[in-house]
Order: sequence, then structure tokens, then C-alpha cells
Amino acid sequence: MNKTETKLLNFFSDLDKNDQSSVLSFAEFLLNKAKQEGRLIVVDQPVDIVRPEEERVVAAIKRLSATFPMLKKNSMLNETAALMSEHILKGRAAKDVIDELESLFKARYKEFCLQREPDFEAENDDDSEQKSESGQ
Repeated sequence: MNKTETKLLNFFSDLDKNDQSSVLSFAEFLLNKAKQEGRLIVVDQPVDIVRPEEERVVAAIKRLSATFPMLKKNSMLNETAALMSEHILKGRAAKDVIDELESLFKARYKEFCLQREPDFEAENDDDSEQKSESGQ
């Protein structure tokens, strides 16, 4: 979190519930205005980047960061660093670490979608059920 974000969060936490609600409403207003004026490009869909046959863990982290540009990478730093350490220090296979990194990024993307659209989980679960019923 940068200094501005920390300052904003400190101000926000000092406010009562009504004023916090006002701040959120105003922030949403500003966000919508920026979108309408074309000053904000929101990427909310993952970018389709194919996983190469042979890939190093660092390259996988870069690929996944590019695949999910909407995610806040600093919030995933501890988990990503822990997986990287398992690979480098403990000799865990790159393929296994990359599989777990992909699961981490996908889980965080699902959380991102749920925050933006609460009905996302129900829609996603319906897709999963249809795929399992059709044998996919």
C-alpha cells in the first residue's frame, strides 16, 4: 500500500459509519464518471496467455500477473514468495509450484469477481455443474 492509500485508509477508519458510507458513495460516483469519460480502463476478464510446456517459476509469476492484471499483486506477495521459497530452498518441483500458483491466482480472481458482482459465484457454480453433467 502506498502513502496515499494508507492516508486515505486512516482517514476512512476515523469516520463514523454514515460518513464512511458517504465516502464510498462519492468514490463510486468518481469511478463511474471516470469510466464514462474514458479516463479509466477496467480489465475485469483474465487475459488468455497459454502456459508453456517448460516454464520457470519466476516466468510463471510474470505470466499469471499479466493474465490477471486486475488483481492486487501486493496482497498476494506473501503466498507467492512462500511458494517461490519452497521451490528454491526446498527443491519443490517447478511444475507443482506453478500449479499451486495458478490455483492461487484463480482463487483470488474469483474473490475479485465476488466483490464486484455477488451473483458471480452462483453463475460460476451453474457452469461447473453443466460441465460435469456433460462430461467436460
